[in-house]
Amino acid sequence: MEVHLNPELEARLTQAAAARGSAAEDVAREAIEHFLQYDEWFVREVEKGLRSAAAGNLLTHDEVGRRLEKRLAEKQARS
Repeated sequence: MEVHLNPELEARLTQAAAARGSAAEDVAREAIEHFLQYDEWFVREVEKGLRSAAAGNLLTHDEVGRRLEKRLAEKQARS
C-alpha cells in the first residue's frame, strides 16, 4: 500500500518523526493505528448509545443540565 501526502503534510510528518528520533514511516504507522483504535472505539460507543436509546434509556434536557453542573462543580472542587 502506498499513501500519497501533500508536501505540507509530508513535511510535518518528517518534522514530527525527526523530533522523536523515529522514521517517518513508523510515525505514520503509529498514527494510523491510533486513528483506527479511536474510530473503532467511537463506533462501539455510538452503537451502545443507540441500543440504550432504543431501550428507552434517555435523559431529559434538565437531567443532562444537572449532570453537567454536578461534574463541573466536582471538577472545580478538585482544582
